[in-house]
Amino acid sequence: MPDTNIKTEILIHDLKVPISVINAGARSLLERQDAYGPLTEKQIKVLKRIVRNTLATQHLVNDVLELGRSREGVKICSQFTVASLVVGVLVEVFDLADPNVADAIRNAASYPRLQAAIGTAGVTLDFAQQTWETCVCLDAAKVRQILRNLVTNAFKHRADRVDIRGVIRENRLTLWVKDDGRGIPRSDQQRIFETYFTTGGSIEDAIQSHGLGLAGVMVLLRDMGGKLVLDSDSGRGAEFKVVIPL
Repeated sequence: MPDTNIKTEILIHDLKVPISVINAGARSLLERQDAYGPLTEKQIKVLKRIVRNTLATQHLVNDVLELGRSREGVKICSQFTVASLVVGVLVEVFDLADPNVADAIRNAASYPRLQAAIGTAGVTLDFAQQTWETCVCLDAAKVRQILRNLVTNAFKHRADRVDIRGVIRENRLTLWVKDDGRGIPRSDQQRIFETYFTTGGSIEDAIQSHGLGLAGVMVLLRDMGGKLVLDSDSGRGAEFKVVIPL
């Protein structure tokens, strides 16, 4: 009898091609109206929504595949700067939240210009120049997924702002991501690291919850020998601190 135990990772991997085709098709219609014909404002709005959602799905597919590799002990280390890590994550987040800000981030030629570009969107950065320019050797895909999940969650729960800061000290990269939202009651703080847990009561709350991203963050950090610390309470926002050994 053939083996019928098909790995979830294989099925998820097969989703990458059709998602890419949908994304490429929608972008072509938007960007090549000379070839495909003019679009109405309503059509442009629908196509942009398709592009945003295919990007979100691509992130989800890649995240699940990375978690699978992490469980199997796969590590692909490379050298990259802290600056490239943070900028890359901000571009990914704003590609979904506000493409105009994403373009401004891409075009920011210096740290002050980057701060100005994201400041209009309620985001602040706090990195010393030495840390910002330091080249680290880590699994870039895992670290990027960790930071992106934390920043995305902060955006979902913020009232007005998100603060991102980092430091390299004692051969460890430490990152903080803080929002000024409603906070997480102490009674829920352990449970939010469980997949699909939400502090709300509806399916919409579950989709937007802290728990979906944090469960993956915990897996990746554990496999990298790192740790995650939460500082929060009702009414005073949430700050997540990530410590990753270099």
